[in-house]
Amino acid sequence: MAPSRATTRLVAVLRRTAQQQHQTLRLRSPALRRSYHSYDHPPPPGVFSTAEHAILSAAYRHVPEHGFTAHALSLGARDAGYLDISTNLLPEGPFSLIRYHLVTQREALAPRSEEILNQPGEENTPAPLQIPEKVERLTWERLLGNQEVNHRWQEALAIMAQPSHVPASLRELALLADEIYYLAGDTSVDPSWYTKRGSLSMLYASSELFMTNDRTPGYNATRDFLRRRLDETTKVGSMVGSVAQWVGFTASAGVNVLRSKGVGI
Repeated sequence: MAPSRATTRLVAVLRRTAQQQHQTLRLRSPALRRSYHSYDHPPPPGVFSTAEHAILSAAYRHVPEHGFTAHALSLGARDAGYLDISTNLLPEGPFSLIRYHLVTQREALAPRSEEILNQPGEENTPAPLQIPEKVERLTWERLLGNQEVNHRWQEALAIMAQPSHVPASLRELALLADEIYYLAGDTSVDPSWYTKRGSLSMLYASSELFMTNDRTPGYNATRDFLRRRLDETTKVGSMVGSVAQWVGFTASAGVNVLRSKGVGI
C-alpha cells in the first residue's frame, strides 16, 4: 500500500534532518574534532541533573506497565519524593524518559564489556575475538537491554519519529554505534570511521525494530537477523544512506503506532 501524504512529509523532514546531521559530521576530522570517543580526553559530564535522574529512574520502573508516558513520569516524581508538577523539570516530556533509556543502556555496556567479550561463544574456540565478532556481541547485549520495555518500544519509536526529537534520537544512535566500536577496540581514523558507524547504526536500528515483533524464545530470531545483517555490511553504502533508511522505517513505524492510538494522521 502506498504511503500517505502525511507519512511522506514526515519521512522527508526526517531525511533532511539526517542529511544536516551528516553534513555536520563531515566538517569534523575524525582524528581531531569528532564529538564522540577520544582515547586522550575524559568523557563529558552526565546528561541528566540529580533531580532529573531521580525522577526518570523512578519513572522508568513504571514503563513496562504504563509505557513512555506523562503518567509514568508523574508516578516516578511521586516515588522520588517530588510533587507531580516537578515533571516540568523535563520539558521534553515522555521523550526524556526514552532518552534516559537510551543513555543508561548505552552507558551500561562499558562496565560489562570485558565480561561480554570474554564469554565463551557458540564457536567455543580459544582464538581471540576479531573486531566484527566483538561488535556482534556488544550489539546483541545492547539489544537485550530492551527486553523489559520491548512491548512498549514501538510507542517509543512513534515519539522519536516526531521532528522535534529526531536530532536527539539520531545523536544517541550515533553515540551507541561509536561506543560499540570503541569498546570493540576499533581505532581507525580514516573514512571507514564514518561508514562502519553509519552501517552499524542502520543494522542496530533495523534489528531493534525487528525485535519488537519477535516472539521466539530468547529473541533467537532477532539474533539471527542481526548476524545476517552484519554479514551483509560490505554491501552497505554511505552513512547518509544508512541514516536515511533508519529514519524512513522509524517514521513509518511511528506513524502506524500514532494511528493505532487514534491520532488523525
